[in-house]
Amino acid sequence: MMEPRPASYSGAEPVRTKHGLAAGDAAAPPSADWTIDQGWSAYTEAEHAVWKTLFERQTRLLPELACDAFVQGMRALPLEPDRIPDFRRLSEVLMRKTGWQIVAVPGLVPDDVFFYHLANRRFPSGNFIRKPDELDYLEEPDVFHDVFGHVPMLMHPVMADFIQAYGQGGLRAQSLGKLPQLARLYWYTVEFGLVMQEGAPRIYGAGIASSFTESRFAVQSPSPNRIGFELERVMRTNYRIDDFQESYFVLDSLDDLLHLADVDFEPLYQRLGEGPEYAPGMVLPQDRVIQRGDGSYHAARRGENL
Repeated sequence: MMEPRPASYSGAEPVRTKHGLAAGDAAAPPSADWTIDQGWSAYTEAEHAVWKTLFERQTRLLPELACDAFVQGMRALPLEPDRIPDFRRLSEVLMRKTGWQIVAVPGLVPDDVFFYHLANRRFPSGNFIRKPDELDYLEEPDVFHDVFGHVPMLMHPVMADFIQAYGQGGLRAQSLGKLPQLARLYWYTVEFGLVMQEGAPRIYGAGIASSFTESRFAVQSPSPNRIGFELERVMRTNYRIDDFQESYFVLDSLDDLLHLADVDFEPLYQRLGEGPEYAPGMVLPQDRVIQRGDGSYHAARRGENL
């Protein structure tokens, strides 16, 4: 998941290896579903050491910031601090709990392949891991984002059913030309969602849970807006791919995802074809605002004085 450049970023980009779809058509694996062998035995000690650094700092941080479902899922899985997980072992536990499995892919995959896997309760995970100098800045989702960020919530039956329904809905949205609107739902729930727990927003989205810096920002910073989740509002709202989010949408309960899985989206797509779209940081009069952010972080990034 792309994380923000540090404030000291100079503009000089090191050469990065591209993976999966980002590497171009020539990088496509021979299998039509883009699956590959994880190649677990090929991981180097340096790669395992990167996992260890990422794993240890997130497991120290998240019990105070993530929802109970995430923390419980994280602790119930065969995730070890000093080794990148073996997808076969993860899948054995997931299959028993929610019927999901993890399949290895080289990186990003085409949309139809991604939706097909989700619709069949298979979560595609990149098999590569970021470099040591990419701990806090990553353009492509790697094995830490995909496994540590996503898989704990797949242990929760509500999320397990919701992501399968999203895969089925994605195939339908693609045929209708409505994928950008549906992608916003995934972004503001599965990737960057918050949920109320004991009167305060907690993390369940993978893009937050796998990011050391955004984990604290999303829950603790005064800068972002935290707005009660409303489906049409979310699907009209653009998002940031290059920095922390300006707004997070907050579920009252994870059970709300069950209702989303039952929505007939076609009438909604018709409404979304007309009317406004919203910038990431907008707060609307009709919003249920849990916390109105002061915008200080993004103003500072733009060099503005509040």
